Amino acid sequence: MTIECWCIGKTAEPYLQEGTQLYVKRLRRYMPFQWVEHPDVRPHISDPVALKRAEGLYMLDKLKPDDYLVLLDENGREYTSAELASWLQKKMNASPRRLVFLIGGAFGFSPDLYARAQEQWSLSKLTFSHQMIRLFAVEQLYRAMTILNNEPYHNG
Repeated sequence: MTIECWCIGKTAEPYLQEGTQLYVKRLRRYMPFQWVEHPDVRPHISDPVALKRAEGLYMLDKLKPDDYLVLLDENGREYTSAELASWLQKKMNASPRRLVFLIGGAFGFSPDLYARAQEQWSLSKLTFSHQMIRLFAVEQLYRAMTILNNEPYHNG
């Protein structure tokens, strides 16, 4: 199984880029992991509804029929770090061909992406920028892997 984390557009802040890449590198020690930044369609579209629709169509075109899609969404399911590790282990055991975590743009996801997704994951009830979520998501995936491997990173 391959795990991929997709996002729309590049990370603007160097400190977020560095942190994200640090955890991407660490994750690759445990599993095939890909970090994919898809092009930003925002410069061409100013209406939020049209933007979400365009981003959604673009992402749907990139997904394969057997991909397991998880949207990082404020209304998704929240996990403790241990619960996330357990959930991730179950997904790895079930062995979907590709597990895709999708971090949307600033305005969220289109109805079509919600319909296509198997699950939604929320990192917190707090609102974070979609730029910061990138770092938080890969850190939590790394933390889950250290929990599954009984390594001392997680102090829970």
